[in-house]
Amino acid sequence: MTAIADEVRRRRTFAIISHPDAGKTTLTEKLLLYGGAIHLAGSVKARRAARHATSDWMQMEQERGISVTSSVLQFEYLGRAVNLLDTPGHADFSEDTYRTLIAADSAVMLLDNRKGVEERTRQLFEVCHRRRTPIFTFVNKCDRPGADPLQLLDDVERDLGLKCYPVTWPITSGDRFVGVYNRDTRRIHLFEKGEDHGSSRVETDVVTLDDPDVHERIGDSAYEQLMNDVELLDMAGEEFSPEAFLRGEVSPTFFGSALTNFGVEPFLAKFLELAPSPTSREASTGTVEPEDPHFTGFVFKIQANMDPKHRDRIAFVRVCSGHFEAGMQVKHVRTGKAMRLAAPTQFLARERTHIEEAWPGDVIGIHDRGNLRIGDTLSANGDLEFAGIPRFSPQHFSRILIGDPMKRKQLDTGLQQLSEEGAAQVFYSETYAGTTPIVGAVGQLQFDVLLHRLEHEYGVKARLEPMSYRFARWVLGPEADIRALSGGHGRTLVYDAKEAPLVLFDSEWTLRTTTEREKTLTFHDVAP
Repeated sequence: MTAIADEVRRRRTFAIISHPDAGKTTLTEKLLLYGGAIHLAGSVKARRAARHATSDWMQMEQERGISVTSSVLQFEYLGRAVNLLDTPGHADFSEDTYRTLIAADSAVMLLDNRKGVEERTRQLFEVCHRRRTPIFTFVNKCDRPGADPLQLLDDVERDLGLKCYPVTWPITSGDRFVGVYNRDTRRIHLFEKGEDHGSSRVETDVVTLDDPDVHERIGDSAYEQLMNDVELLDMAGEEFSPEAFLRGEVSPTFFGSALTNFGVEPFLAKFLELAPSPTSREASTGTVEPEDPHFTGFVFKIQANMDPKHRDRIAFVRVCSGHFEAGMQVKHVRTGKAMRLAAPTQFLARERTHIEEAWPGDVIGIHDRGNLRIGDTLSANGDLEFAGIPRFSPQHFSRILIGDPMKRKQLDTGLQQLSEEGAAQVFYSETYAGTTPIVGAVGQLQFDVLLHRLEHEYGVKARLEPMSYRFARWVLGPEADIRALSGGHGRTLVYDAKEAPLVLFDSEWTLRTTTEREKTLTFHDVAP
């Protein structure tokens, strides 16, 4: 086996999808804890004594207790090299999540045991489903009473069209969570709540289903309920199909409690066994296999000012094929220019480590001076180009104003860099950046983050003047016909950072009547 094939086989690159408050950040912390990447869940190297989630490195995330930007968390466990692509939990940052899911080879769908499938989960599942991404399911918060597990899995299949194959099963006695039963090993992992609120690994007491003491250990009622559930699951008669799983049709399902660490370790071990290694990617020249000896990769995220002291700008590159080596020269396909990839790094959220090499499935950080864009392909194999990452139309719009005109240059710099990393989209009423900027966002919280970062990273204190527009469409067609749209009631013409024209609409009615009437123009909710 070649070195590339061996390294590909070891790698697992995945993301976690969930509705807000389902416990995604907590599960991420516990995977790091059991993977040995951190020794105390929730801890970061910080000047303050307060503990924050490792993946939430931005000051605003720590202050509000929410995840608003993607991060990469890389660690080794059981001989596997794991790349966990952490995504924002808040729906207002869905674009960042969509981009990250494109870089992942599999996903973990996290469900609240009381609520099952929620709207945000449904949206993110659809993104995975369209790409046939293999999905694991982890039912969280089992340390508290929840919905009947059989009903919950039935709801998942009915709602998402995804069959769930339970690998572990919850054991309860009344409202008390007793443990989980592993169907593969026929072992019962007994739940014991730790004294440190889940900050450290918990030692699990394990007994077999045939153990003569099992009745006493879990209680007669819990044992009887478990045996009934196991019989029902076995009667269903469905064997787990690895092929159906890899097609995104069947989801290995686990139960546990990320907060108390329970069920996390069995899940992680089975995940590493079942999750796919890096897979092939479609490019303009055909299929690119990860074992191809030539390095290729694409930029799925850009983050400015991860280190505020140095005002740096990092491009996150997913390695798709070949062996990456520090200092190697590649082609920046969009511009046709050669680039030397010096001083690459790997990540544990904000912490970075210099590396000398990387392999397919890995995510590397490249220092960028403003040349790279989201979706760019880097190639040591000619002009092949991976499909671009889409830009979606915003739903909220505001003019951005500053009190000090002398800060206009800093404002333009900040807006340019933050829009290039996907924090918001910037538009102008003319094709040059001299007029008052208009910012667009999927959700209002994006505006809060934008203002916070402009002030703390660029020294610009700005305010927003909300606009009444609610829909945006990129428009293609004769220039004269496009310009004629700017004078209509309830709409206005703007240009994005690439000088592509868009029309903003104040209502669904205005959007519909305009698009139906204009025969020479085409309208797109994703940037063409």
